[in-house]
Amino acid sequence: MSRTNFEKLRVYKLSEELADEIWKIVSRWDTFAKDTVGRQIVRSADSVGANIAEGTGCHNFQDNRRFVKIARGSLNETQHFLRRAFKRNLLTPADVKKLKPLVDNLAPQLNAYLKSIGGNHSDE
Repeated sequence: MSRTNFEKLRVYKLSEELADEIWKIVSRWDTFAKDTVGRQIVRSADSVGANIAEGTGCHNFQDNRRFVKIARGSLNETQHFLRRAFKRNLLTPADVKKLKPLVDNLAPQLNAYLKSIGGNHSDE
């Protein structure tokens, strides 16, 4: 399979890393945790990269920006479910140590990527 433009983006690579780490963590959980918060967190984390990818396939900057904003929302949703997982003792200290820098770096990178896409930036 040939590489597409979105796969070269640093922000996309970071979103993949976050989603893959979350997948590894959730795969260790018991069935109840996987079926509840686990499904939601995997979906929201996967959605970050999926929306970046979908946006790069758009033919105008407005649509691309819209998808990046959706990706930001998915990252916020992922953070919500990470908080829930932490409060429910589903995350180990090692999990938190691995995930926190990924989340902390991805949010500003999404904002920077959004700003790099053409058009008016007054709505950020």
